Parts: sequence; structure tokens; C-alpha cells
Amino acid sequence: MRRLLIVVDMQNDFVDGALGFEGADSIIPGILERVEEYKASGDEIVYTLDTHFENYMDTMEGAKLPVPHCIKGTDGHKLVPALAEALKDCKCFEKPTFGSMELARYIEENREDLKSIELCGLVSNICVVSNTVIAKAAAPEAEIIVDPGLTKGMDGKMTEAALDVMRSIHVTVL
Repeated sequence: MRRLLIVVDMQNDFVDGALGFEGADSIIPGILERVEEYKASGDEIVYTLDTHFENYMDTMEGAKLPVPHCIKGTDGHKLVPALAEALKDCKCFEKPTFGSMELARYIEENREDLKSIELCGLVSNICVVSNTVIAKAAAPEAEIIVDPGLTKGMDGKMTEAALDVMRSIHVTVL
């Protein structure tokens, strides 16, 4: 049995770009430590990239969140420099919306071998909670873990609400 770490959307546009917010960069050192811990123990690390295209404003998400961000091929789409090197050999899931169905299938295909799945990254009340719910559905017998020190949102109340939702579905919130 192994552990899986999922680093969610640690991209330039969420740290200091189009949707960047104060404090988003504060979780980077802790995530780097966690990545190194998983590597040292031989466990698996994957990451997601919020991935949009030039037609973003014509999408359902663009209509509700009219801020072009994470457009493929731009600097905003890239991982923050501090994590780019650490994650360069890890599997990446590009996702066109909050949760990744490709990630869900990957977890489901490997669930018999997963003892735990830990999620960290941005944004806690949008993409982190979405992928946490997906992980729980794809591997119901694995322990799903979220460390509040390794996720942030633009609004502290929304982050706390997301953590409460995760607790309610039996996610281990450290």
C-alpha cells in the first residue's frame, strides 16, 4: 500500500497573477517539504493544472468567473517556479474546470493500492474541495487527508466552510 500526494493548481495565476491573492505563496514552503517527504518514502506525487484556452470567456466558468486565467501557453498557466523543479518528474493532470475526471479515473484504477490520498494547493474552497470529493468517491476505502496549513483560499470564511464540508464527508483534516 502506498500514499498519493496531489498538488492542486499551484500555478502563477493563483499566486501572483490574474487570480492571485495575499498569502497564496505562504503555503509553498510547506508543500515543498511535503513533496520531499513523499519522495523520500517512495510514495507517489501527482499534480493538477487548471487549464483554459483563448475561448475561456465563452465557457460556463468564464460566464460565472469572468477573469481569464491559466490560459495554456502563458506564464500564468505554469507551476510556480519553486515547485516546477520539484514536480518535473511527476504525473500531471490538466483540467478544464475545478475537478479532474482524468484524475478520478487514475485514482479509481489504482485505489486497491492506495492507503491514503493527501491533497494540498489552491484554491481551497474551489479546486481543492472539488478534487477532494472526487478522490473520496474514486477511492472510498483510502484515507483522504487535507492539511489546512497547505491550502489557501481568497476568503478565510470560505476556506473554513470548505474544510467543514470535507470533514463532513470523513476527510481527515489535520
